[in-house]
Amino acid sequence: MSHLLETFTNGRTAFVSAREDAWHRLGMVTASALTAEEALESALLSGWNVRKVALQTDAVMDANGAGSLPVMNHYATVRTNPVTKGTDVLGVVGKKYHPIQNEQHALLLNTLVDMSGAHFETAGSLRGGREVFVTMKMPDHMKVGGVDNVDLYLAALNSHDGSSAFRLLVTPVRIVCANTQAAALKSAKSSFSIRHTSGANAAIAQARQALGLTFTYQKAFEEEAERMIQQSMTDREFMSIMGRLFPEPGEGNQPATRRYQEKMNTLERLFTTAPTNEAIRGTRWAGYQSLTEYIDHYSPAQRTQWTNDLDTARAMRSLGVDAVATKEAAFRLINA
Repeated sequence: MSHLLETFTNGRTAFVSAREDAWHRLGMVTASALTAEEALESALLSGWNVRKVALQTDAVMDANGAGSLPVMNHYATVRTNPVTKGTDVLGVVGKKYHPIQNEQHALLLNTLVDMSGAHFETAGSLRGGREVFVTMKMPDHMKVGGVDNVDLYLAALNSHDGSSAFRLLVTPVRIVCANTQAAALKSAKSSFSIRHTSGANAAIAQARQALGLTFTYQKAFEEEAERMIQQSMTDREFMSIMGRLFPEPGEGNQPATRRYQEKMNTLERLFTTAPTNEAIRGTRWAGYQSLTEYIDHYSPAQRTQWTNDLDTARAMRSLGVDAVATKEAAFRLINA
């Protein structure tokens, strides 16, 4: 399944999008924005009832071959399949793990709708139900320096196999090339993580109250971006920062040296000649945009058991911890 999105036995894909079918024309595309509950229903994310089931081994308990042995402190996470109504195994977790239901995405994001007028954009299930996502678009559109269009999205990401926490990411998206970005701003937070423990419900309530940070982040991001677009950056400055961000490999490893040079050539081209930076050429904002464009669209990606499509693998990786950390480091270096 090259697109990672979950496809059920009835042919339906666990994905819904408001107005724009960005994921390989699969799933349901609506003509207008939806509530989070409507999004979950359309994307087949409702009624999963994710729960823990005690694990048992195939080993018998007595000489007569009766019974099986329990696996202490280990559980399987399972769900009710939204189409077949059967039970699907999603992962193996520990004693302290507590599921966070997909409906809790709706509870959290609908609070944001009430507060800000944001609206639902996408929802879907990945990796056979092991990961789910819901995104909302913030209402206030930004134009940096009068030339660069930026929108902000709130992405709610969750795993049902214990591989990651429930995460909220505030993500600016550059319209011209659809980059996702995350900037390290001292005056605001761009993410909020909730562990799958017994206190998860209280943490979600705290996150709801903390959503005011989203608007602080938006204001701070706009101010920083405006300042960056007013400051010039030479080709040499940009490449010097990229050299600090991506250290050159040691001598004697020709394949690594070749890949490194290809990376640096691509970064230089994005900054100096790429049409995506035409309106902001030669500024620090263009430097940051070039780095994020490289990570989101050009950096090497690996095929996995879940996808043979490198573009899809790269797109999903752009939301990962390493990609966000690299963007944050670049933001700091460019603004040093």
